Amino acid sequence: MRTVIFDLDGTLADTSGDLIAAANTCFRGLGLGDLLDPAADAATALRGGRAMLNLGFSRIEGFGEADVDAQYPILLAAYATDIDTHTVLYPGAMEAVEKLKTDGYAVGIATNKPEGLAETLMQSLGVRDAFASLIGADTLPVRKPDPEHHFEAVRRAGGDPKRSLLVGDTATDRNTSRNAGVPSVLVTFGPGRDDVLKLDPEATIDSFAELPDVVARLIG
Repeated sequence: MRTVIFDLDGTLADTSGDLIAAANTCFRGLGLGDLLDPAADAATALRGGRAMLNLGFSRIEGFGEADVDAQYPILLAAYATDIDTHTVLYPGAMEAVEKLKTDGYAVGIATNKPEGLAETLMQSLGVRDAFASLIGADTLPVRKPDPEHHFEAVRRAGGDPKRSLLVGDTATDRNTSRNAGVPSVLVTFGPGRDDVLKLDPEATIDSFAELPDVVARLIG
């Protein structure tokens, strides 16, 4: 079965506001104040918790990788407590998902967010049941850009890895698709638009309304 696998953060949903809030909780706990800006640092937020902590600590003397390691579980706990205050699905995301399903595609999620947090967020947004699979960073011994992360998401959705593609927004997603030997479609409406355009994916989309036709062109 033809299958479309979606990244979550920065692809299906803008989670940057809640991620930055969780990182700033860590910084405030150390007496450093809010080191990250929700608008200016949104692209870093979508690269994950450690990226945010590294960026924040880079702005203060005397902090390094050991502090990132110490604060990371605190960030995850803060995020789990307040996971959906600012998060929103991108316009047209679920309409595109439902159109793909109507057209005969299986759909799933492969994210480097921990599985439990991804499940909680998708349930909170009321859309978990729309996806046949959800693979998180800790679901398997490997994570993106390892191709097995994508392949397992496809298999759990009931699909054929050879007839699949990945919809994402970062170099990690692009590298995953290359490693898997499948096409990638990268979204350009997130905070990392300029970086996305440099990654040379098989296709980009400026809105989810374009996705069904692009998918049909790439995998039939």
